[in-house]
Amino acid sequence: MKKNKVDIITLGCSKNLVDSELLMRQFTANGYTVAHDSPQVDGEIVVINTCGFIGDAKEESIDVILTYAEAKKQGKINKLFVMGCLSERYLKELSEEITEVDRFYGKFNWKSLISDLGKSYHEELSLDRIITTPSHYAYLKIAEGCNRTCSYCSIPIITGKYRSRSAEEIREEVKKLVQQGVKEFQVIAQDLTYYGLDLYKKLYLPELIENISDISGVEWIRLHYAYPARFPLELLRVMRERENVCKYLDIALQHSSDNMLKLMRRNITKIETIDLLQQIREEVPGIYLRTTMMVGHPGETEADFQDLLSFVKQMRFERLGAFAYSDEEGTYSNKHYDDNISSEIKLARLDELMAVQEKIAFEISDKQIGKKLKVIVDREEDDFYIGRTEYDSPEIDPEVLISTDKTLQVGQFYEVQITGTQSFDLLGRI
Repeated sequence: MKKNKVDIITLGCSKNLVDSELLMRQFTANGYTVAHDSPQVDGEIVVINTCGFIGDAKEESIDVILTYAEAKKQGKINKLFVMGCLSERYLKELSEEITEVDRFYGKFNWKSLISDLGKSYHEELSLDRIITTPSHYAYLKIAEGCNRTCSYCSIPIITGKYRSRSAEEIREEVKKLVQQGVKEFQVIAQDLTYYGLDLYKKLYLPELIENISDISGVEWIRLHYAYPARFPLELLRVMRERENVCKYLDIALQHSSDNMLKLMRRNITKIETIDLLQQIREEVPGIYLRTTMMVGHPGETEADFQDLLSFVKQMRFERLGAFAYSDEEGTYSNKHYDDNISSEIKLARLDELMAVQEKIAFEISDKQIGKKLKVIVDREEDDFYIGRTEYDSPEIDPEVLISTDKTLQVGQFYEVQITGTQSFDLLGRI
C-alpha cells in the first residue's frame, strides 16, 4: 500500500458522487494523493461512500465494506472509513457488526473524517471539488433531503427535511467549475421542483436555472428528478427561451392509476399528470421526457398494471426506467401495507413494461435518422468517437457513435448528421 494515498469508492447516485468529489479536494489540500473508483486499490486509506436506498444497493454496500474489512485484516490497507446513506441509516448496527472499520460517518458529518486523521478541513475550499467525471461535465447538487411523503421511499428517513443551498452559493460553484473547463451541468437533487421553498418561501427553481444560464461558459444545463405535484410551471418558459437549458426533463411519475397514486401518496391524480405532461410538451416543443415507473407496489392489481401499460403507450416517453417495489423498513408502505405481490409477478410486470418501452424507444431513435444534431464528444472508443445530444444524460441515456476521419476533441461540440441506429444508440457522421 502507498503511504499518504487515499482510495475513495463511491456507490449509489450522483448526489453521493458530489460528496466524494468534495472530500477528495480536502484530502489533496492536506497533502494526500487521491484515487477514485480505481481498479487497483493500493492506498493506505480506503473511504467507502455507501448507498442505502433499496435492498440491492444496501447489499452491494455491505459486500464492499466486508471486502475491505478483510483487506484491512490482512494488512493490505491501514485505515478503513465508511460514509454515506447506509451508515447514516444504520450507524449503530454497522459499528457493532463490522469492527474492522475505523469509523462510520453519516451522510452529512463526513467533514469530521479529515480532522479525525489529524488534518484540517479547509473551509475556504468548501465549494472546490476534484471532478471524477470527464472534465467537460459535472453534477450540480442544489439541495439535500426531501419533504415528500411517498409511501415506498426511505430517502426522507435517511436525509431528513429538504434543505436548499443558497442561489448565491450555487452560482459561485458554477463559476468555479466553468473556470475548470466544465461546460455541461447536470442539476440534481432528490426533488428539484421543491427548491427554494424553505429559503425563499417560494418555488425558486425557475429563477435559479435562469441565473445559472446567464453565466458565461455554461453551454448545457440538464434537469434531473423533478416531482409532478406542485410543478413550477414558470420553469417551462425558462426551458423554452434559454438555448443552454436542454430540452430534457427527468420527472419521476412512478405510476398512472389513481388507485396506485393514492396508495403511493403521490398527491396527484392521473388526469392532473396527463394535463401536466401535455402542458410541458406544448410549452417546450421538442422536449424529451425521462421518467421512472414502479411495479409491484402493495395493492397494485392487474387492472392497475394494465392502466400503467396503456399510459406508457399513450404518453410515449422518450426515456423511461422502471423498477420493482422493494419493501424498505421504516417507510409508510412497510408499516401500513402487506407486501403480498410475489417476486415472480413483480419481475414479469417489469419485463412486460420495459418491452413496451423498448419498442417506443426504438421508434423514437429511428425518427432521428437524417437530422443534424449538436453533440458533445465524451470519449474516443475503438473506431468511434462517443458523444451525446442535449437529450442524453451521461451514464443512463443513449449515446451517439460518430465515425469520422478527422481528429475530434473530447469535450467539444460538433454538428452530427444521424445516419442510423445501433440498439438504442445513434450512429452519425460529422
